[in-house]
Amino acid sequence: MNHTLTLYLAILGGIVLAAVVAHGAWTARRAAANQPRRATLEPVDSTVATDFDAVPTQPMDPSLEPEPSAARGSVPPVRRHGPRLDALVDAIATLTIESPLSGDHILLHLPPTRRAGSKPVLVEALRSDCGEWEAPQAGVLYTELQAGVLLANRTGGLNEIEYSEFVQKTQAMADALGASVEFPDMLDVVARARELDAFAGAHDAQLALRLAAKGSAWSLGYVQQQAARHGFLPGALPGRFVLPGAEEGAPPVLTLQFDAQAAFAEEEDQATLRELLLCFDVPQTAAELAPFKAWCAAGEALCLAMDGVMLDDQGRPFSPAAFEMIEAELGKLYEALAARDLAAGAASTRRLFS
Repeated sequence: MNHTLTLYLAILGGIVLAAVVAHGAWTARRAAANQPRRATLEPVDSTVATDFDAVPTQPMDPSLEPEPSAARGSVPPVRRHGPRLDALVDAIATLTIESPLSGDHILLHLPPTRRAGSKPVLVEALRSDCGEWEAPQAGVLYTELQAGVLLANRTGGLNEIEYSEFVQKTQAMADALGASVEFPDMLDVVARARELDAFAGAHDAQLALRLAAKGSAWSLGYVQQQAARHGFLPGALPGRFVLPGAEEGAPPVLTLQFDAQAAFAEEEDQATLRELLLCFDVPQTAAELAPFKAWCAAGEALCLAMDGVMLDDQGRPFSPAAFEMIEAELGKLYEALAARDLAAGAASTRRLFS
């Protein structure tokens, strides 16, 4: 999966290009190691501590007591946002402790980096007050812990070296916490990772539509003005605007990309553009949000407002009449993802296709 391969579902004379990349195309990404990934979202590490108050529910060893503010009587709410472990896409190790540990104590002994090679590592703990799993936080007592590493993402499947790094980091954490730990078998984990990588490679797709100026070039300021009228905001990375999703922390529904060099011009009116790229990352956005219709509508609206034309990757006019044919191909992709319990836009799906 090394670096995202953009799948252009453009139309050449009304013929729909395949919406689903074959596994061979997925494997070909590994040859593109120097190309930057586009329209992907790195999972946010949710294991950072937050200062909250808590109430001890039972007598504890003094070394395990929460912060003094516990006496005020408030308990931190369960963390329900951020990435979560999922047996579908993670290899999970179980840590067993003899007595409850405070989140403050656990946070002191988390791995210094939450990655094993190119794969993110997550640590979760079971709250003693409500029996829910969450990323450890200060001021809460926990009775169990688990650590997991992602089996595959767009850099490839988890390999033996990455799994060994995960085992070493988790074992060091367990030793520091006085916990025993049970790991899944390496051969089984690597085999699962390869199978998941193959599935993901056959079901990864991105739509990309070129918007070209018919006449004179657009200034960057003009593009930003028109993009804003259609709901786009400046992205975190130079050279792109994003149409944000309704859910906080979710990846953008659409991205509008342009030459990043233009973003560094001293004055926006001095930077000119003749082409934009309107993209939609299929696995990252739920079908229920109708991202495909938003992609079509944004392309047509921007071309109309800016006197532009929609082109395929060969520079030929894109036929709006073929949108329905592309949508049918997307429907098959959505069905295949859902059948694997990895529906487009689901949290674990986003992690897999990141």
